[in-house]
Amino acid sequence: MKSTLLILIFFGILARCSQTTRKDDLKSDTPEATKEINQKSPDKIIMFFGNSITAGYGVSTEEAFPARIQVIVDSLDYPYKVVNAGLSGETSAGGLNRIDWVLRTIPDVFVLELGGNDGLRGLKLSETKKNLSAIIKKVEDVNPDVSIILAGMEVPPNLGQDYTQEFRNLYKELAQSHNVVFIPFILEGVGGEEDLNQSDGIHPNVEGHQIVAQTVWGYLSPLLTKNTSGEGI
Repeated sequence: MKSTLLILIFFGILARCSQTTRKDDLKSDTPEATKEINQKSPDKIIMFFGNSITAGYGVSTEEAFPARIQVIVDSLDYPYKVVNAGLSGETSAGGLNRIDWVLRTIPDVFVLELGGNDGLRGLKLSETKKNLSAIIKKVEDVNPDVSIILAGMEVPPNLGQDYTQEFRNLYKELAQSHNVVFIPFILEGVGGEEDLNQSDGIHPNVEGHQIVAQTVWGYLSPLLTKNTSGEGI
């Protein structure tokens, strides 16, 4: 009962917070800032493309989970540069409108974390699925060899059982149809946990981001190992 109440509070606050987009949540490692990376560095690019969860709302750039991934990558001496292209309040439609600009930096690994705000606003999920599919196709167009990870989210049960199930299924179906790696719930172990979120009850705190990083790393690590095999690492 306590866990259910925490989850309902968690999503209730997210529904209110999702209406706001903060310009400073688009981190400095966006395409304009990373053009020189592709020109001057042999490093491959891991791009995180999502909403406030990816952007690291309420924590510093260095504390957000994409930056924690960079720390792990560096500790293993893998030749990858993490790009955080998250933007708070982003919907799947907003992401589709923004993706061409973002893809001026061509990723070798692309982590897609969008759709949560669509669900919380009760948007038509067929459109969400269509938008996410279009984003994946655009990424594959600029780099046919890209590795893609699709990060799933959950919506609160008060939106109705049918909507909740349809929302959950759309991620699984997308992952299967595009043959991409699938994380069922990116906030596994964090969502609804009071001590792992900020005072707003929705955005992960520093400890929460560390857990998210470990969750993502479990799916990302095999891709990097595969891509770096034969390179002396």
